[in-house]
Amino acid sequence: MTAPAPAEAAIEPDLPIIDPHHHVRDRFDGRYLFHDYLADLSSCGHNIRATVVIESGDMARADGPSELAPVGEVEFLNGVAAMFASGKYGPTLACAGIVGCPDLSLGDAVRPVPLHDETTDLYIVTERFHAQFCADVPAPEAARMAATQRPVTQEALTEPSGGRPLWRELPSWFVIGEQDRNIPAALQRFLAERAGARRTIEIPGASHAVPISHPQETAEVILQAAALPATT
Repeated sequence: MTAPAPAEAAIEPDLPIIDPHHHVRDRFDGRYLFHDYLADLSSCGHNIRATVVIESGDMARADGPSELAPVGEVEFLNGVAAMFASGKYGPTLACAGIVGCPDLSLGDAVRPVPLHDETTDLYIVTERFHAQFCADVPAPEAARMAATQRPVTQEALTEPSGGRPLWRELPSWFVIGEQDRNIPAALQRFLAERAGARRTIEIPGASHAVPISHPQETAEVILQAAALPATT
């Protein structure tokens, strides 16, 4: 067994430093929370005045519009920042800056259409459809998709999933488009990890319409899922 390397003394320990990249998270692959980072700050020997925390696809909102799910992690990290800002744990303003990953591309690309049953359909504006929904699909095909799109209901994005969401009980597979502008890839990775997905593949450059632009990769995952013995 190799002995651990001795700790090195900090160079210029009085030099004010801003730590530009760290994480605070509680994920399937590891936990590093407030007290973990506080312990490292206290023992590192550096004069760290403030830090910038980077989101890691954790603490997404469980309910509400999918495009706002990553805001949950901002809220979580802002709470950590508030603990440090209280001064109770020392002078360091940890998490003073937050690099988030919410998708800000939707904006006015969505057109709401109220229905007689008091629900609301959400359409993607035709002129924005290609770039928003299927940027990796040829323009003529994207135009047909825009003209025949089936809207999502606003209620489907905001209603709670209930006390027994199926992802807790049934196996999941994920095919993620790296450039998905409807459901950010970071959120999909979080959902796959939370569900304990049997397999997750992320296709570089793929849009939300990944089954259309990458049918072979999508079909392979579907066939793999279909081959699993049925469960009761």
